[in-house]
Amino acid sequence: MNWILLIIAGAFEVGFATCLGKAKEAKGIETTYWYVGFLLCLTISMFLLVKATQELPIGTAYAVWTGIGAVGTVLIGIFVFKEPATFWRLFFITTLIASIVGLKFVSN
Repeated sequence: MNWILLIIAGAFEVGFATCLGKAKEAKGIETTYWYVGFLLCLTISMFLLVKATQELPIGTAYAVWTGIGAVGTVLIGIFVFKEPATFWRLFFITTLIASIVGLKFVSN
């Protein structure tokens, strides 16, 4: 159950990073909505991270949480913000995913 909470927390980390990117592009009241979304995602992500670390080792949980956030944010950047999908970006994202999966398997 704690791994599921951690994955959801990582998804909300992607959400708050995406909201920051969208707020930068927005104008007027729309900017406020994106910042509210940022705060909401940040709060949920941190709450779930705290819950997950009550049972999981902090080092592993934090590494997985930031890894999910990093991978998800890069993918959102590529698909939503039209950032380049170069070979090296995709290569290192793949190695990051392999590292996240490896941490899951070596953790108790």
